[in-house]
Amino acid sequence: MPDNLSASVQYLKSVGPKRAESFRKIGISTIKDLLFYFPTRYLDRSTLLNTVKVLQYVINGYVGEVTVIGKVVEKEVIRYSRKQLLKVKFKDKAGNFECVWFQGIKFFKDIFNEGEYYAISSKPVLTRYGHLQFAHPDFDRLADEESDDFLNTGKIIPFYRLPKELRSTNIGDYSLRRIIRSCVEEYLVELPETLPEFLISSNNLPGLLEAIRNIHIPPDKSSLNDACKRLKYEELFFIECLVALKKNKIKNILKGYAFSTPKDLLKDFLKTLPFQLTEDQLKVLSEIRHDMESSKPMNRLLQGDVGSGKTIVALIAMIIAVSNKYQAALMAPTEILAMQHYNKINDMLTDFPINVTLLIGSQKKTERNKILESIKNDETNIIIGTHALLEGDVDFKRIGLVVIDEQHRFGVAQRSALISKGNHPDVLVMTATPIPRTLSMTVYGDLDISTIREMPKNRKNIKTYLRGEKKLPDIYKFIIDKRKEGYQSFVVFPLVEESEKLELKAAETHYKELKETYLQNLNVGLIHGRMNWKDKEEIMRKFSQKEFDVIVSTTVIEVGIDIPDANIIVINDAFRFGLSQLHQLRGRVGRSDKQAYCILVTKDESAVRSSQFKYDFEFLSPSQIEKNKSIIRLNALVNHTSGFDLSEIDLKLRGPGDIFGTKQSGFPELKYADILNDTELLIKAKQDAFDIIDDDPLFHKDNNKIIKSTLLKRYSSNLKYYSIA
Repeated sequence: MPDNLSASVQYLKSVGPKRAESFRKIGISTIKDLLFYFPTRYLDRSTLLNTVKVLQYVINGYVGEVTVIGKVVEKEVIRYSRKQLLKVKFKDKAGNFECVWFQGIKFFKDIFNEGEYYAISSKPVLTRYGHLQFAHPDFDRLADEESDDFLNTGKIIPFYRLPKELRSTNIGDYSLRRIIRSCVEEYLVELPETLPEFLISSNNLPGLLEAIRNIHIPPDKSSLNDACKRLKYEELFFIECLVALKKNKIKNILKGYAFSTPKDLLKDFLKTLPFQLTEDQLKVLSEIRHDMESSKPMNRLLQGDVGSGKTIVALIAMIIAVSNKYQAALMAPTEILAMQHYNKINDMLTDFPINVTLLIGSQKKTERNKILESIKNDETNIIIGTHALLEGDVDFKRIGLVVIDEQHRFGVAQRSALISKGNHPDVLVMTATPIPRTLSMTVYGDLDISTIREMPKNRKNIKTYLRGEKKLPDIYKFIIDKRKEGYQSFVVFPLVEESEKLELKAAETHYKELKETYLQNLNVGLIHGRMNWKDKEEIMRKFSQKEFDVIVSTTVIEVGIDIPDANIIVINDAFRFGLSQLHQLRGRVGRSDKQAYCILVTKDESAVRSSQFKYDFEFLSPSQIEKNKSIIRLNALVNHTSGFDLSEIDLKLRGPGDIFGTKQSGFPELKYADILNDTELLIKAKQDAFDIIDDDPLFHKDNNKIIKSTLLKRYSSNLKYYSIA
C-alpha cells in the first residue's frame, strides 16, 4: 500500500509544484504535515450578533468585544484639520455599522472593496450622530458562499496562520481552508492511531481521526473542545513518558555508589560554622544523605531562594563523598561565582585534610596543566570550576558527586558531559530560581526535589522601591548617607558601553560620570563581564575589604556575590531585565542582619505610579498582560519578596517555553497544551504515564506497543537525554 501521508502536498488539488514550494518554506512538505497544520482561531456563529443586538448592548453600557458580519457598501477617506481617517461602511440584514482607521489608511483602503463580506471584531461605540462604530477592528474576509453558508447554518469557520510565503502564491484564507478540507476528506483515514484504546476510553477522548477532523471542520463547539483535549492530553502523556523513563532508569537500572556518612567528621565541621543550620537545611540534608547512602544514583534538585543556604548543604554532601575516597565537582555558570565558591569553601575547610582546586577557562596553560595533573592523580578532592570542567582533557580519577549550581544556565548536553566523566555519580543540581509546580511535574519531573523555604533567622526582608530617573540625585544622596552607617552599594547598568541601538545606561560611561559628580567623595569601583577573571577577583576582594564604597556593575554580579555590608542595590533601566534576573540581582544584598534596600529605576513614570498596588492576574486579560509585562514585572518585585511567588508570576508572564531555558534543555516544546491552564490534564497524563512505565518500562505488553512506537517516531532525539538531570 503506498504511503500517501509521506507524499508531497503538490499532488493535492489546487496546489501544484509552485505552491508546494511555498508550503515547504513554512515547514509543510507532506500531506501528513498539512493534516497537522491546525487553525490558530475560529469564528463561531454562536458568538455573532447583528447590528440591532450590538446597539442594545452599547446602550445598556456593555463595553466588551463583539463580532458582526457585514458587507462593504462604501469607503471614503475623510480629511480634518491636518489629519485624515478612513471610514468603511458595512451592512447586515438588521442594519448598518461603520469602521474607522486613523493610521495605515492607504493599506486598509486597498483591502476593503464594495460587495465583500467581512467578520469584524472589536469594542463597539455609538458616535454623536448615533452610528454604530468600530475603531481599528480585527477583521477576516469571508468568501460569498462561505458567508451565506455560515450565517444560515451556524457553522464554525477555522482561521489558519497565513505567512507571506503562502500569500505570495495567491493562497488566501478561503483557498487555504479549501485545500486543507480536501486533504482531510481524502487522506485523514490513513493516519494511524497513536494512543492505546484503554487510555482513549478511560480519559473519555475521541480517537485521533475524529479529533483531527473536528479540529479542521468542527461541527459544534463541544466537538472542537473534545478534539483539543485529545491533542493536549496526548502531548502531555508522551512528555510524561519521557520523564517517567528518565526516573525509572536512574532508580531501577543504573548502579551508583553507596556512601557511608562520616558522622564524627560532619559534627566537627558543623562546630566550625558561625551559625546553626535551619530546620529546612537539616531536612534537606537528611534527604540528600539518604540518597547518597543508597546504591542507586542520586538525581536531586535543591531549590531555595537567594541567600537560603544551599551552598553549605552542597558542601556537606561533598564532604560525605570525599570522606568515602571519591572526588566531588561543583560547576558554576560564571568565573566570578566559581571563584567565590572556591574562596568560601577553601576557607571553611582550612582545618580539614581536604584539598580544594579551582579550574576556570582563563587560567594560564602552565597553571591549568598542574591542576589537571592533580585531578587525574586524585591529589585534589573537591574541584570547583566553570564550563572548563567539561573539556576533554579534564580526567577525574574517581568522581562520585557532581554538583551543578544555577543549573538552568547549563544545557542538558553540558550537564551530560560532566556527569559522563564518572561512572553514574550522584548528581545534585541547585537553583535559586524556585520551580513552579507545573514545571516540577514536567521539565523537572524525573528529579527528586528538595526545597529550602526558611531563611536564616537574622535576615530581614529587602525593602524594594520603584523610582523614576528624576529621583536619581536623591538615590545617590541616600547611598552617601547610608555609607556613614557602614553600608556599601551596588549600582547596576545593563550595558558595558553605550549602544546606538538601545538607549540604555552604560556601566563604563556612568562609572566615570558618578566618580566625577554625585559620588566624588566615595571610593567607586567598576566590574563587568569583559574584564579578565583576576581583575574581577581583585575588584571583589577590595570591595569585601571595604576599599570600595560603591561598585558600578553590569549583571556579572547577578549570581553568587556575597558581601555582608553591601546592602543597597540600585538597578538602572530595570524594565530591561527579566523578573528572575531582577530577583537574583536583588539577592546580592541583604546578606547580614542589616536592613537592605533594592531601588529599581525606570523612565516609565506610569510604572512608578502602578507600584502602589498589586496586579491580580485573574482580572487581567491576556492582551492586558502582554501589553503591560514590564510594568507587571517591576510591580511584582516591589510587592513580593519570595522567589517562590515570583517564579509563578514569571511563568505566567513568560510562558513555560522560555523560562529556565527549557528550549535548550532537551525537553520537547509544547505545541498544544498550556501547562498553566491545563494543570488537571497534566496531572492525569502524568499519573497514566508513570503507572504504565512502573508496570511495563520496556513496553512489552501488547497494549503498550503503540506507546513505544509513537515515542520512537516522535521523540527519538529527546530519548537520548533521558538519564540526564
